[in-house]
Amino acid sequence: MPHLAHGRLCPTALPRSLVPRLSTAACATVCHHRAAHSPHSRSRLQLRSAMSSAKLDTTGVPGETAVADVSTTGAFVRKDAIFRHRIDPAGEFPPEAGRYHLYYSFACPWASRCVSLLGLKGLHGAITTSSVHPTWQKTRPDDPADSHAGWAFAGDDDVLTNPAGVGAFPAGPAHQCTIDDLHGAKFVRDLYDKVGAPVGTRFTVPILWDKKTGRIVSNESAEIIRDLNACFNEFAENPTLDLYPEALRSEIDAVNEWIYHGINNGVYKCGFAVSQGAYDEAVTELFHALDKVEAILSTQRFVGGNVFTEADVRLFPTLVRFDEVYVVYFKTNKKCIREYPNMSEYVRDVYQTAGMRGSVNMWHIKTHYFTSHPVLNASAVVPVGPDWWNLDAPHDRARFDAIAA
Repeated sequence: MPHLAHGRLCPTALPRSLVPRLSTAACATVCHHRAAHSPHSRSRLQLRSAMSSAKLDTTGVPGETAVADVSTTGAFVRKDAIFRHRIDPAGEFPPEAGRYHLYYSFACPWASRCVSLLGLKGLHGAITTSSVHPTWQKTRPDDPADSHAGWAFAGDDDVLTNPAGVGAFPAGPAHQCTIDDLHGAKFVRDLYDKVGAPVGTRFTVPILWDKKTGRIVSNESAEIIRDLNACFNEFAENPTLDLYPEALRSEIDAVNEWIYHGINNGVYKCGFAVSQGAYDEAVTELFHALDKVEAILSTQRFVGGNVFTEADVRLFPTLVRFDEVYVVYFKTNKKCIREYPNMSEYVRDVYQTAGMRGSVNMWHIKTHYFTSHPVLNASAVVPVGPDWWNLDAPHDRARFDAIAA
């Protein structure tokens, strides 16, 4: 563990993963100081001098992104989506085949909900799509004062580094990355700029874009999936599927509420916390919620009952990323999903539901998290494992069908 020097983190004891956050000159100063003097002979004055010359290298910090959205207590506080229009037959954005375009990332759990709906409802023929590269890029690379990093489009010949210039990550159709063939934008940020998004906007995916008016309909995944479920049935290949049935809406809404706070957003509250107290609170809430899900799944096939619903579409992306990413990257290592007998089988069950598997690309998922935030993983090294489960392996969840019948 790093030790403290006069109440502050001593740079000579920083873990290797955090050393690149210091400027080259600062690192050289600290290393020279450490080599030239033994622990018994170096003075406090010299140590203070070395620390005062150490300046953070902000070139690898992703600027105004969700990573920076923390409270004064060090807790992560997610900003609300600001584009909240709805698809409405009598409104400004009526359902039409070919009118709307979905910008998404396979890595983003919020965006992958929307990809799931396209597959489940059979809407790929009615709504066009673009998939960004998983590794965030400096979105204003020619402006040294702008440190923002975010989603980028990448073509066949592109090989990208992380925002700090580390690594080499391929692109193109072979890796399910596309260019923006609507506007030729290089970054998702460009799309927000195109519609005059206000200062402080987080340049997130998903984006449901209206090609007719050139506007963002919505960047709120919870509302996009509701509209995809209900409003495009005349163009859908699977129009009879209703993931938000009237009879189950109160139960679905209730489940969604605590799963969002405790699990979907809970993993981010763990990973982006910058104080021990905030992390401890978040991780306690997370595993309380996971234990609750496990108990529910011990008595019924799906989280909202014995019918597959929107609640499962919302929970699944977090669970399928958990062991591969969150256990390490977000420090949610109290317990793995594979250690929950019902939840691990449930993940396979949901993945094997017709239309769902197309929302999962583990290369995108792991590459994004481990390469996009230099402040959390400066070396951009992507772990090889655990790759523990075969999502196509048989599961035992159908046992609840007989009980329900």
